[in-house]
Amino acid sequence: MTRPHSPGRLGRFVDACASVLMRRRRLLLLLCLAVTMALGFSATRLRLDPGFNKMIPLQHPYMQVFTKYASTFSGANTVLVSLRWKGDGDIYNAAFMDKLRHATDEVFFIPGVDRSRVFSLFTPNVRYTEVTEAGFRGDVVVPGRFSGAPDELDKVRRNVARSGQIGRLVSNDLKSALIRAELRETDPDTGKTIDYGTVARQLEKIRAQFGGTDVEVNVVGFAKLVGDVEAGIAGVMGFFALAFAVTALLLWLYTRSLRITVLALVVALLPVCWLLGLLPLLGYGIDPMSILVPFLIFSIGVSHAVQMTNAWKQEVVQGLNALDSAGAAFRKLFLPGTVALLTNALGFMVIMRIEIDIVRELGITACLGVLLMIVTNKVFLPILLSYTRLEPSALARAQARRAQEKGQGNGGLWQKFGALARPAPALCVFLAALALLAAGAIESRGLKIGDVGTGAPELRADSRYNRDSASIVGQYNIGSDALTVVVEPTDFDDGCLHYPVMSAVERFEMHMRGVSGVQSVVSVSSLAKVVIGAYNEGNPRWEALPRSSEGLSQGAKAYDPDNGMNTSNCQAIQVLIYTANHEGATIAHIIREIRRFNATDKTPNVAFRLAGGNIGVMAATNEAVEEAEVAMLLAIFGAITLLCLLTFRSWRAVLCIIVPLTLVSVLCNALMARLGIGLKVSTLPVITLGVGVGVDYGIYLYERIQHQIREEGQALPQAFAEAMRQRGSAALFTALTMCIGVGTWAFAALKFQADMGILLAFMFLVNLFGAVSLLPALAAWLGVENEERARAAASTAAAAAGGQTVRPAHALKSDAT
Repeated sequence: MTRPHSPGRLGRFVDACASVLMRRRRLLLLLCLAVTMALGFSATRLRLDPGFNKMIPLQHPYMQVFTKYASTFSGANTVLVSLRWKGDGDIYNAAFMDKLRHATDEVFFIPGVDRSRVFSLFTPNVRYTEVTEAGFRGDVVVPGRFSGAPDELDKVRRNVARSGQIGRLVSNDLKSALIRAELRETDPDTGKTIDYGTVARQLEKIRAQFGGTDVEVNVVGFAKLVGDVEAGIAGVMGFFALAFAVTALLLWLYTRSLRITVLALVVALLPVCWLLGLLPLLGYGIDPMSILVPFLIFSIGVSHAVQMTNAWKQEVVQGLNALDSAGAAFRKLFLPGTVALLTNALGFMVIMRIEIDIVRELGITACLGVLLMIVTNKVFLPILLSYTRLEPSALARAQARRAQEKGQGNGGLWQKFGALARPAPALCVFLAALALLAAGAIESRGLKIGDVGTGAPELRADSRYNRDSASIVGQYNIGSDALTVVVEPTDFDDGCLHYPVMSAVERFEMHMRGVSGVQSVVSVSSLAKVVIGAYNEGNPRWEALPRSSEGLSQGAKAYDPDNGMNTSNCQAIQVLIYTANHEGATIAHIIREIRRFNATDKTPNVAFRLAGGNIGVMAATNEAVEEAEVAMLLAIFGAITLLCLLTFRSWRAVLCIIVPLTLVSVLCNALMARLGIGLKVSTLPVITLGVGVGVDYGIYLYERIQHQIREEGQALPQAFAEAMRQRGSAALFTALTMCIGVGTWAFAALKFQADMGILLAFMFLVNLFGAVSLLPALAAWLGVENEERARAAASTAAAAAGGQTVRPAHALKSDAT
């Protein structure tokens, strides 16, 4: 059977591709199956690949300072293990101290722990200093041959009070003691990258070993958070399976064809399988924080697979065989589908502008998955459909539905959608869109950069990790969140012995103590004042900074590099700022106050450098995300504009597709603000996906509108009604199905999965409503029908001038039949 050829050079190229595809389908099918088997085997080698350094924007100025002093000052990748005595009295009893000593030993030997930076009452780097008649005397807090005898317990009590560790390693109520350890990305013993899952399991083993009726163990830190997320991945996979089952059921109810259902699901899973197989070959793993990316790829794959199978079924219903129907579906959908997928890929590629390894890996993973979908959906699926026979019952049902739609004429369901492409109803759509835009713009102003709320936002508020975090923050002055500011004196041989330097550090410390969100501040100036006061019989009047180098030298014990607060000769001095939480707003406020101090209190040859600690990492990440947000959206919309212009050669088409996407982006930000979801690394893909899914709907519908006006001579309302019949039905089904599927994630144990489920469900629905309502309304008022008719007339005139006989599309179809 002869099919009418597509007009234009691009159309002829698509026809040629369709011919080659159908002629070589057996060879291509075998090739696709071989690739699937090879990559499926490779996928078995995929491993979870979390990493602390991957979360850091290493090119950010803060992180330049962080890496410069990483080997000198405490880093951000710390683990805190707190043991709390639940019995009578305080921690100074033999049973508790024995457990603390053995727990310290267990933490000390965890793979990846920097053993020089393990701090506990039982580690030799925790000491006390006192002034006696014979001079200064100091020793470790817990004696080396500690046996737990009452007199030794009293001695430890006195030593702890002298050491200044109350509020730091010992809780303010003397009921808890802390073990603090720093992790390295590579195990100091083996040189291999540490396995955060293994570290988390060992920390849980410590909790189980030393926790009980008399002692409660709380554990926090990046490694423990990764472990909890990994533990929750089993639940993630369960919800993935549930979403897959819901999709399969609804797809079968929609098509009433088991063969089409299986084909659509298999082809939607193929790019996921290929992607997971390619990652190990490229040297990548998959980070627990980006575990949702494969499902995003599956969601986009379902959307395109349903479009292709729906177009194939429509051709079969018209009387074509499976082979010709597959070729016709390829011709109709190859161009709009490929453009839509390329736009998705560009959208994910744009987020790679953020110079954070985990974001770039996520962008590469998602972009690669979408590009693979072009092969699986536009090549593999038509080949499979060419070998498929629609079940007689499904064919009869589809023919009956098609006859019913023809019999209803203007009263059919799709004709009612066509009314949206008329000027009067379009005005109502505009008013509703403007109202939503205004409400969304107002609400989106509350969108925060970074984390929102206390604890780990990836987990539920009542999770064990967040309860542990709240317990530690409430018991100690230092908490689990620290910001490091490095003071760099220049033109000084020993900064700690120069009053201008120490005075500047003291003023900065006092300034930061009064900043909202700061829990406590520690620096050499405050430590030196304690030591100097001790030299003078502990008189608080002497706890001040002398103006001479000789006087400052009395505080030399505070300047010992072993304390970890300064380098040798005080060439760099660390100021530790412990924060009440790590909310994005709190971090931004503290950073602003530090900058304000730098701008108003300038001491010659003294520079305050931001930043280290886990709060410094978060501050750099938040600033990187905030800086890239606008540029990312501009790049995404710029890429969409360019591709739509190249495809449709019309600025009107660009507006019809771009405007609904803009509205959806604003509404998505408003929903995130309303739900208390911050804009950060883990939520960036949702914005990109929202734009990508909306582009799919818009391009599919506009391409069919353009075809119906040019080739069929229909008016815009009839063209849009036909576009909804051919493309909109699949879009409606896909949006509703995926909305229900991901909506079940709202009950997931991992909060970030629940948040993503709500946002994705919202995106699927709002993008659909934007495409089926705002797009035709814009087309009606922008004069799309007149433009397309003029182009069709110009094309006919050009063809006539070239001596070609041009016949309407419906005449070509009659001849073919």
